[in-house]
Amino acid sequence: MECEWKPDEQGLTQILQLLKESQSPDTSMQRSVQQRLEQLNQFPDFNNYLIFVLTKLKSEDEPTRSLSGLILKNNVKAHYQNFPNGVSEFIKSECLQNIGDSSPLIRATVGILITTIASKGELQNWPDLLPKLCQLLDSEDYNTCEGAFGALQKICEDSAEILDSDMLDRPLNIMIPKFLQFFKHNSPKIRSHAIACVNQFIISRTQALMLHIDPFIENLFALATDEEPEVRKNVCRALVMLLEVRLDRLLPHMHNIIEYMLLRTQDHDENVALEACEFWLTLAEQPVCKEVLCGHLSQLIPVLVNGMKYSEIDIILLKGDIEEDEAIPDNEQDIRPRFHRSRTVAQQHEGDGIEDEEDEDDELDDDDTISDWNLRKCSAAALDVLANVFRDDLLLPILPLLKELLFHPEWVIKESGILVLGAIAEGCMQGMIPYLPELIPHLIQCLSDKKALVRSITCWTLSRYAHWVVSQPPDTYLKPLMTELLKRILDSNKRVQEAACSAFATLEEEACTELVPYLAFILDTLVFAFSKYQHKNLLILYDAIGTLADSVGHHLNKPEFIQMLMPPLIQKWNQLKDEDKDLFPLLECLSSVATALQSGFLPYCEPVYQRCVNLVQKTLAQAMLHHSQPDQYESPDKDFMIVALDLLSGLAEGLGGTIEQLVARSNILTLMYQCMQDKMPEVRQSSFALLGDLTKACFQHVKSCIADFMPILGTNLNPELISVCNNATWAIGEISIQMGPEMQPYVAMVLHQLVEIINRPNTPKTLLENTAITIGRLGYVCPQEVAPMLQQFIRPWCTSLRNIRDNEEKDSAFRGICTMISVNPGGVVQDFIFFCDAVASWINPKDDLRDMFCKILHGFKNQVGEENWRRFSDQFPMPLKERLATFYGV
Repeated sequence: MECEWKPDEQGLTQILQLLKESQSPDTSMQRSVQQRLEQLNQFPDFNNYLIFVLTKLKSEDEPTRSLSGLILKNNVKAHYQNFPNGVSEFIKSECLQNIGDSSPLIRATVGILITTIASKGELQNWPDLLPKLCQLLDSEDYNTCEGAFGALQKICEDSAEILDSDMLDRPLNIMIPKFLQFFKHNSPKIRSHAIACVNQFIISRTQALMLHIDPFIENLFALATDEEPEVRKNVCRALVMLLEVRLDRLLPHMHNIIEYMLLRTQDHDENVALEACEFWLTLAEQPVCKEVLCGHLSQLIPVLVNGMKYSEIDIILLKGDIEEDEAIPDNEQDIRPRFHRSRTVAQQHEGDGIEDEEDEDDELDDDDTISDWNLRKCSAAALDVLANVFRDDLLLPILPLLKELLFHPEWVIKESGILVLGAIAEGCMQGMIPYLPELIPHLIQCLSDKKALVRSITCWTLSRYAHWVVSQPPDTYLKPLMTELLKRILDSNKRVQEAACSAFATLEEEACTELVPYLAFILDTLVFAFSKYQHKNLLILYDAIGTLADSVGHHLNKPEFIQMLMPPLIQKWNQLKDEDKDLFPLLECLSSVATALQSGFLPYCEPVYQRCVNLVQKTLAQAMLHHSQPDQYESPDKDFMIVALDLLSGLAEGLGGTIEQLVARSNILTLMYQCMQDKMPEVRQSSFALLGDLTKACFQHVKSCIADFMPILGTNLNPELISVCNNATWAIGEISIQMGPEMQPYVAMVLHQLVEIINRPNTPKTLLENTAITIGRLGYVCPQEVAPMLQQFIRPWCTSLRNIRDNEEKDSAFRGICTMISVNPGGVVQDFIFFCDAVASWINPKDDLRDMFCKILHGFKNQVGEENWRRFSDQFPMPLKERLATFYGV
């Protein structure tokens, strides 16, 4: 029997002294403690002292003992594999003996220590841990049972996967039935632990739980009205997860569950109410939602609406009583990191502006500072998704409430009504239209409410109805709305400034060129805001200016507008250092402005171009240093390079051929060659977009690199990375047009991948369209190489291009298809109806292209003969038949 380890008195005194000092608020003292702890780690039995203070030294105060355990936990995290055997055994046995300490703080600390050791892969090397903890659950002593359960809950949270694997001989088969027995325990704390343990295994559909799913659900129901909030919260959480994975088991009880969740969503404990409110969000995603919920809507809607009021705590946290704060500088911690959306090349469609795949800008994020999820946000999100499920059926229960709320004298209630109106905008738009002529003017009035929180939410709600506002005669709503929103952009409250700027950006996207008459007025405001805004809102202002440029395009290119807008932007540009992340939104903004101003941007072009090239070069150099000596150099933030490449694309697109001298005098093509091979997909994506833009703007400089670039483009035609693949595809098409017949040696590098992509199921629309255009362009310049494959792509080719607008890209692609048909007419025979449909999608093709269409249609008709053609064209839908007859005489 090895003799028990004993601490040395002097060593113990020294360590206690350290633990006391580390609790001092003085930072220099804390630093010296940190250094001495590092030194002590050199001694093998230092960790024995730490566990000794935690578990044996009952004379010490609890915070000191707990701290000793937490320092030990950090050592376990960092160096456990180097602990001598005796030390780790001593720690393990001490932990298990003291999991039932009479102090909750010490129990919890021991529990954390056990979990940390377990998660270091030690569940396998500590075979008696789980059996021992499960055995301690049966202890008569409350502290022991609670301590063991606390540790088990942490292990279930941290190591759920391993517990359900063969590595450990499936302990859950014993543990889960054991946990279920404790649902009925007389201590609320232990009931709560028991549910929390089982809850870890719902989402993963763990076999051991699925076998006991019915007793689990019965036990949950039994605890539904538990007096302990923590238990109710865990019951709600369990039901929300079961809704996702075992709806089949809940369906028979659905009526009662919904009634129960209605009660819990109004629980006086906000944590319980929040868990319960998640139920409606999850239910809305289930196909059965409409059927099981329609009978309860009239009860549910008032509950959700009631949850959308600010609580008193919210108002205090949001400083809702401080109306004017524009002069107070921002707290830098509050500024969230921005993510740059790299450039993706997309086609324009009939009847719309640029197609946006997903509009994620108008989420219910009206109070960023408490960006924590809370009952208000959850209720609003639930109402939003339910409005999308029930559409106008939601209006019956909600309209009477809205009438009362929107005109309420108390600002908190009125504010919640405005939020409700915004939340239902997407789902209930059709049904709301009759009320909007009355509501929009009321909201525009609310923009000048004396409470800042009312003004800010009103900005958001109005932005949700921007689409309708723009569809009406401009003097009726657009002009008054714009006038008031511009005033709010200059509000004296920062939250209102932010909400107004975001709402204005949404309005710009909807209104596009409708804003042109008001440009001077708009720019006046935005430029004035530059001098007024603190840091965080400046970043949103850049976005509003960039969106304005995207929306009005070349109308911005007037000397008086350029004079207003460019000086403040360039001033910021000169103030910012190359390492400053504020460059991201400013570069994005300049990219939009350069594209809109075109020749008007020339005077500013050279310094901007130079700096972008430098940013790319710096980032690449830093990446190479980091690659060769990772411990010496940290890896660079590649966003700098991505944003710079995107701004260069904007310059190339805006300035066209005039960028030629700048390209000639720089090493941008060498840098692009490196960027095109970067491991980070977003870097490749942006470099392919730039390659396409430079190919259009000044191919004479790109041409010598084509032999190097084409193989790289070929290897990036991987549809798993949609945006990379999309931009590479587009660049290949642009290069084909410039290369002409000289493209021939490169066709084989890309054609098979392109044909494969166009035939893949579920390929996103943008990628399909760009792939079709590039195949068409390749066929236009190298028909002999591409035409033999015609039959393999003609059908998806025709269906993907019938919806895009007449433009240059569509023109060259259709010339290509016609040329290929003349080389290989047999390739189109089986799918000729699709070709007819695609031809009919042209509004006005150029004369020579129309002649090509005519020739093919008549050739086919003569080939098959009158009778067969009539039978064939009888399958056409009426509009197609009429169009072909009118335009092409067939």
